[in-house]
Amino acid sequence: MEKSRISLRQILGELLLTAGAVLLLFAFYEAFWTNVESGKLQEQAQEQLDETWQNPRKQLSPKLGEAFARMYIPAFGDDFQFAIVEGTDENDLLRGPGRYEQTQMPGEDGNFAVAGHRVGKGAPFNDLGSLETCDAIVVETQTAWVTYRVLPIAGDEAPRLDCLSSEQQDKLQAEYSHVQGRHITVPGDVSVLDPVPSLSDAIASEGILTLTTCHPQFSNAERMIIHAMEVENLPKTAGATNNRRPAALEETA
Repeated sequence: MEKSRISLRQILGELLLTAGAVLLLFAFYEAFWTNVESGKLQEQAQEQLDETWQNPRKQLSPKLGEAFARMYIPAFGDDFQFAIVEGTDENDLLRGPGRYEQTQMPGEDGNFAVAGHRVGKGAPFNDLGSLETCDAIVVETQTAWVTYRVLPIAGDEAPRLDCLSSEQQDKLQAEYSHVQGRHITVPGDVSVLDPVPSLSDAIASEGILTLTTCHPQFSNAERMIIHAMEVENLPKTAGATNNRRPAALEETA
């Protein structure tokens, strides 16, 4: 009888060890190998973007999976830049951050919303939780540099507002008063994609950038949402080398 108990314990122990090994292999795949694969696809997206921009005659409307813009977040270092692709399915997000198709384009009034992974698959949005009020997020398109500033984050005792115009500050006390710089919600909360986030019937009078990613870091139980407001739109000429770049790109953490 005792031998039978020991045998069962051994079997159970081996099963647990096997399960642990499988989980470790999966974690390695998610955290490392998908980063390698995603890095190659992101590099291809960057090359495709350069090629498109050097030929102004090519269409400006991207197809699903195609890169159409670049994102820079100076607070994350001058080497942080990702090509943004059209679409948010798994294949799209493996290439880089992806635009929700039903949302606006960069520089337009309304909500330009972008999803990105936080762990594995390039993890472009790994550090979103460290963004602070007024941090710059710069989006470069074929025709413009668009600078957004993170809106006040709940819990800030005296949030900065000097990065916004006086008119925009007034709107934060009115129609945009409910829009926070960072908050946590459930995965099915599509209202964050509304032209005025979480107000489906409102008419947008400002350009908003929304970033979405999984939360907590190693779970998809919730979603972290970042909202930023457009503060500058610098036109650029496709293919030119003397376009003026936004000063926000020189900011550091």
